[in-house]
Amino acid sequence: MTHDKHLVTKGWEDYELLDSGENMKLERFGKIVVARPETQALWAKRAPERWSETSAEFAFSNGKGSWTVTEVKPPLPPLSRLNLDNGWEMSRGPLKFIARLSGFKHTGVFPEQEPNWIWIKDRVKALIAGGVEKPSVLNLFGYTGVATLAAAHAGAFVTHVDSSKQSLDYAHENARATGLAEGAIRWIPDDCLAFAKREARRGAKYEGIILDPPAFGRGGKGEVWKIEEDLPTLLAVLKELLGEAPGSFFLISGYAAGYSPRAFSQAVESAFGETAGESGELLIKESSTERVVPAGIYTRFVK
Repeated sequence: MTHDKHLVTKGWEDYELLDSGENMKLERFGKIVVARPETQALWAKRAPERWSETSAEFAFSNGKGSWTVTEVKPPLPPLSRLNLDNGWEMSRGPLKFIARLSGFKHTGVFPEQEPNWIWIKDRVKALIAGGVEKPSVLNLFGYTGVATLAAAHAGAFVTHVDSSKQSLDYAHENARATGLAEGAIRWIPDDCLAFAKREARRGAKYEGIILDPPAFGRGGKGEVWKIEEDLPTLLAVLKELLGEAPGSFFLISGYAAGYSPRAFSQAVESAFGETAGESGELLIKESSTERVVPAGIYTRFVK
């Protein structure tokens, strides 16, 4: 396993990290500029004048957080301004997805994952080139599903699992925005660990496995997920599910889980054995400086 191979998102046409500092970050999602808390940004802002471009800001007050919409800049049609909370379309290459002002500061788009979206696409295409006609990919804790879009658009059949019906609806909306066929993705509303165990009992195999587990969560039937207790169990099950075809791949990432990349990579190797993989931080680079904002961790490998 190669350690400390950090993946850096430098932005693209529809996304830009404009500035950061003083526990905040300023980002452009499509035409909408948002300011939101970022505990990693311990430094001073480099471009304070740019913060006047903000269309919406997330702030905490009395332990609760909410968005304040100021003015959409540049000006958009009135309907777009009125429906800002309902979302606006973004794209990354052929993938199209909806950003929106959702709870707890998120927009439903996680730009730090862009290098992984490209990696997933490349892995699926390599499997197809190697003779796997329709690679089967499992995406656990799939949330808004851009990783699912990347795999499905590249030619995989994706099983997307999330315990939240609201998240599944959001991901399904993104799949429709991208124009994916209804049969390209299987949508499963379930506890991820419970589903993986059932798949292992059925002898299911996947050429690709993707997961982005939270530190804590609850399944639809009240199941409790605690990463420190349940991740080792889940990884052991996923070892049974990962197929043997050359080029089969595994990717785990994490946000705000409180762990280092080395902790994830050693947990993966404890379950799968030695792998010719890589791990490190997920970083987002400011568009006009060399500064980066740490935004998560990952471990991935290819058989």
